[in-house]
Amino acid sequence: MPLINHVHALQTQNIQKLLNQYSNTMIKTSSCIFSFFLVICFLVEVALGGTFDQEFDVTWGYGRVKILENGQLLTLSLDRSSGSGFKSKQQYMFAKIDMKIKLVPGNSAGTATTYYLSSVGSAHDEIDFEFLGNVSGEPYTLHTNVYAQGKGDREQQFYLWFDPTKDFHTYSILWNPRNIIFLVDGTPIRQYKNLEATNGIPYPKNQPMWLYSSLWNAEEWATRGGLVRTDWSKAPFIASYRNFNAQTSKNPIANSWLTQSLDNVGLARMKWVQKNYMIYNYCTDTRRFPQGFPHECTLN
Repeated sequence: MPLINHVHALQTQNIQKLLNQYSNTMIKTSSCIFSFFLVICFLVEVALGGTFDQEFDVTWGYGRVKILENGQLLTLSLDRSSGSGFKSKQQYMFAKIDMKIKLVPGNSAGTATTYYLSSVGSAHDEIDFEFLGNVSGEPYTLHTNVYAQGKGDREQQFYLWFDPTKDFHTYSILWNPRNIIFLVDGTPIRQYKNLEATNGIPYPKNQPMWLYSSLWNAEEWATRGGLVRTDWSKAPFIASYRNFNAQTSKNPIANSWLTQSLDNVGLARMKWVQKNYMIYNYCTDTRRFPQGFPHECTLN
C-alpha cells in the first residue's frame, strides 16, 4: 500500500474510534465533548483549494467541460445531446466546502445544476444542493436534501434573495460531527443536527464523500413538476464555477468549522431565510406524512 494511502487509512481508523467515543459520551460534560473535537482537529488532513484541473476529474460530457483562465474557471454545458459533470479527486471525511457558482442565465427551465457531497453504495450518505431552472424572469428553486445510510426524503426548498445568474455567489457545505449547515454567501439556510447517539436518527459520519457537480436535463420534473419544458433553441446552457476551497485542516484555532454549530446570530439569520424564502419543508408536509412527521423534525 502506498505510504499516503496507509496514512489516510490510519487517520480514518482514528477518526472512527473518536466518533465512537463521541457517541458514548454525549451525556457527559460539554468540556469532555470539546476535548474530543480538539483531538479530531489534529487528525484531519489539510486540503486547500487548487486549480480545477488539479482538484477535479471530468466524469461525463467531456467536450462540454471547459477549464479556463489557467485552471481558475470551470464551465459545464448542456445541449440536447448531453449534459456534463465533474468529481473531486479526493474524498473528504468532514469538511467545509465552498464554491462560487454562476447559474444558467435566461430561460433555464428544465435544467438542473447539482453540487453535492456523496459516498457510494446502497447505504450511501449525501448532502445536496440542486438548482432547478425556470423561465426567464422567474426565480430558481434551490433544492436541498440529506441522505444518511441510504435514506433521504429530507427535502427543503428555497428561493434566493438575489439573481444567481448575474454574478458568482458562494454556496457552502459545512459538515462536521455535530451538524450539517448549508450556507449561501455565508448566510445559513439550513441545519441538520447529529442526533444519532441520543435519538437514533441516522447521521452521515462513517463514510468519506466525494464532491460532485453536474448540469443535466431534468425537464421531466424540474420546473413546475415538468409542466414547463426545456427550450432547446436556447442551448447550450452554461453554468460557471470559481474559487473552490475545501477546509480539512489540523489547526483547531484557524479552523473552528470542525466544532462549529449555529450561534444565536446564525440561528436568527437562518430563521429569517426560512421565514421569507423557504417554499417547501418536508417537516410541514402533512399530505406526505399523514401519520406524523419524521422524528428529526421536532428536534432539528
